[in-house]
Amino acid sequence: MSDRGPHMHIGFAGIGRMGAHMVRRLIDDGHTVTAYDLYLNADSLPDGLDAVSVATSPADLARTDISFSMLPDAAATDDVLFGENGIVPAASAGHLHVVMGTVGPTAVREFAERAAESGVAVVDAPVSGSVSLAETGQISTMVGSDDDQFARLQPVLAAMTKAQFHTGTVGTASVAKLAVNSVLASLNQGVAEALLLAEADGLDASTLYEVLGSSAVAAPYVGYKKEHFLDPAGAGVAFPLSLLHKDVGLGLELARSHELDLPQASTVGRVLDEALDAGLGAKDMAAVLEYLGSRSAQDGPVE
Repeated sequence: MSDRGPHMHIGFAGIGRMGAHMVRRLIDDGHTVTAYDLYLNADSLPDGLDAVSVATSPADLARTDISFSMLPDAAATDDVLFGENGIVPAASAGHLHVVMGTVGPTAVREFAERAAESGVAVVDAPVSGSVSLAETGQISTMVGSDDDQFARLQPVLAAMTKAQFHTGTVGTASVAKLAVNSVLASLNQGVAEALLLAEADGLDASTLYEVLGSSAVAAPYVGYKKEHFLDPAGAGVAFPLSLLHKDVGLGLELARSHELDLPQASTVGRVLDEALDAGLGAKDMAAVLEYLGSRSAQDGPVE
């Protein structure tokens, strides 16, 4: 337990791969947590979450000090915030909700405007890092809020994350997240292409990976995705390809709104479109390697 700030009653919507670890860390930090998830009940709580109170609807989260959502997209977040028995209709003026899922700046700013009509504040704090890093609190978060809101949130976020970056007003954190994931998606495809190239000419993939890990491209991502590239069946799914596809799509949508031409992101986005169409969406994002390998074997190089 830390002394980072006052212990609070926290509402949390979305107890998935990331959310479960984040809630567990909130509990370990001494906070009381009420959680909501469509697939959650008292008999299906993940390990280590026995102390969590299970909400019957999102409206129950409106009665907490601060509520958070860690949901896969804008539609799910919209439903939790504004749908039947949503947080905003049930909340008192002054309630603060933090959108931690990657929904894009347009959606989160719209949420903030709609919620403000009821006196509820919505800010964004998407995270960067893998599921394994969330388990140990080593992910980072970007926060789009005013200064007072950031000061209020920072101690709570510090229980879940190693670093908290105040990026500016609401929506700016989502812009930062899309920019980070654009680089991540490009690196993911770059590693896949490097492995294909090496193996095509007889170089063992694990040997090349050792070289990559000690080279100028040795970003943390290269290290913690090693098993996902070399032993995908054994490594499981840390971040589904479908979610990366969604994030890259949001980034390209933002680029188009500013009339930007992003050739690298566009190419990565097209490959993710095709990998999704090939049925790889539920696999880890490293399955881009599987797609590119199968595509090359069938049709030759992707132009």
